[in-house]
Amino acid sequence: MLIHLLRSFLGSYTRELAAVVVLQLVGTIAALFLPSLNADIIDNGVVESDTSYILRVGALMLAITVVQVAASIAAVWFGAKAAMGFGRDVRASLFATVGTFSSREMRRFGAPTLITRNTNDVQQVQLLVLLSATLLVTAPIMCVGGIVMALREDVGLSWLLLVSVPVLVVAVLLVVRRMVPLYQVVQERIDAVNRVLREQLTGIRVTRAFVREPYESRRFAAANDDLTDTMIRVGRLQVLITPIVMLVLNVSTVAVLWFGGIRVDAGEMQIGSLTAFLNYLLQILTAVLSATFMVILVPRAAVAAGRITEVLDTEPSVTTPEDPTPARAGRDAGTVRLREVTFCYPGAESPVLCDVDLLALPGQTTAIIGGTGSGKTTLLSLVPRLFDATSGTVEVGGVDVRDQAPEALWSRIGYVPQQPYLFTGTVASNLRFGKPDATDDELWAALEVAQAAGFVSATALGLNAPITQGGTNLSGGQRQRLAIARAVVRRPAVYLFDDSFSALDLTTDARLRAALEPVTADAAVIVVAQRVSTIASAERIVVLDGGVVVGTGTHEELLETCEAYREIVDSQTTAAAAS
Repeated sequence: MLIHLLRSFLGSYTRELAAVVVLQLVGTIAALFLPSLNADIIDNGVVESDTSYILRVGALMLAITVVQVAASIAAVWFGAKAAMGFGRDVRASLFATVGTFSSREMRRFGAPTLITRNTNDVQQVQLLVLLSATLLVTAPIMCVGGIVMALREDVGLSWLLLVSVPVLVVAVLLVVRRMVPLYQVVQERIDAVNRVLREQLTGIRVTRAFVREPYESRRFAAANDDLTDTMIRVGRLQVLITPIVMLVLNVSTVAVLWFGGIRVDAGEMQIGSLTAFLNYLLQILTAVLSATFMVILVPRAAVAAGRITEVLDTEPSVTTPEDPTPARAGRDAGTVRLREVTFCYPGAESPVLCDVDLLALPGQTTAIIGGTGSGKTTLLSLVPRLFDATSGTVEVGGVDVRDQAPEALWSRIGYVPQQPYLFTGTVASNLRFGKPDATDDELWAALEVAQAAGFVSATALGLNAPITQGGTNLSGGQRQRLAIARAVVRRPAVYLFDDSFSALDLTTDARLRAALEPVTADAAVIVVAQRVSTIASAERIVVLDGGVVVGTGTHEELLETCEAYREIVDSQTTAAAAS
């Protein structure tokens, strides 16, 4: 997964990566020559008191050091450019992919984990790319080059390399092996914390209303403690690496000085060569230490890459046909027809809708009513293809919605969901979601229809009045009316109102429905409602019971022929009389 992800998104940064490789190669080779030159000064210049030789070689060492530093700085710059660009591209691709998901995929993943994957997971892989650009080239070259240069100085101490390097590598890999499964748990714990936090922030009013702050605090503390405990377990393993490396490094240094001193005393080795060998050994072990940082990051980045790839490789259930069929033009563009539609959620034991037939004609209002859980919202969601029907066909404009381009389908639909959502911005910016090029006059006209012009004009800024995320600075009725205005400003061929009048009082409800009539005269209107008073004047009322259509007709016809409808009417009439 990790290699696949890197290969997919780093292809456009080949020049930067090539520059990193060349610059790191130059810097590493330059660094490998410094201990050898230092040994020459000790063995030749100092012993022979040749000041000119010392200055000449010292100037060469200074020049090499400048080249090494310049190459390292440039390599880090190009590496950072590639890593940051990689992160930007992956996040953009994730965002675009999630934007194609239907409600089915959104339910499968959930918002908290998608947020984590687009932020924390991308950051983990991005960090790996950045460190790879600075360490991946340097470490192996430094290690191999250091071994070659150390053997060039003295072969007799080479057995120390054969002992210290494998011991260090094996010890680090044993620790990392235990860390790999914990990183998967870490990412899952982060998802859990994000999920709980998101729920608490979204439902803070409910929490306070029912005095559930202590319970929610305990719930967050439990999720937070699980993450903390897992991170501590990872940290305990991670901190073992440094003492292991330092132990091997210090023992190797003592061994080189001990056995090298014996060889110097026996005249088999010069002091400068011993110093150079020690420096090369330190370079080798430092390269291994640098590689351990990569090894630590790779498991977590691999887990993160798997989670990212899972999203990128998910095929949306709602797809664009290869050869889209345009809907009919003219008045028939707003005709909505459902033919023997059955829908079942993934993993559900029974379908939510069974063999539903429905016809909504332009210029008419079709109402859907039924008990809680009868499938009203699900039925409405099939029209704009938030889901695809399990069987049967859903037609808009005389063409199956699965044969139409989603953008063309959505452009003809004005959808007001059961829970109206407003975005951070202003009243105008939210209304222009329906029609980006709408004029202020069009916005005010839509607000008049939605009975929202009064409270909008009462604000000092009018159309520029600020809206917080989710419209939390407005009441439920105000949010519903702005959502209705957002649909009205589009002037679509099909209006879908999913219980969109529930937060309105009866007077406002009546005025709004009266104002909608001339606006929707040439459009099909499908209304899901709980209140009979909202739909009593509809030309066609569809009664759902357990996902099955048990009655179709006008209000008067259903009172005579549909027992389920009479029960709904009687219950609301009794409740109204009692109040």
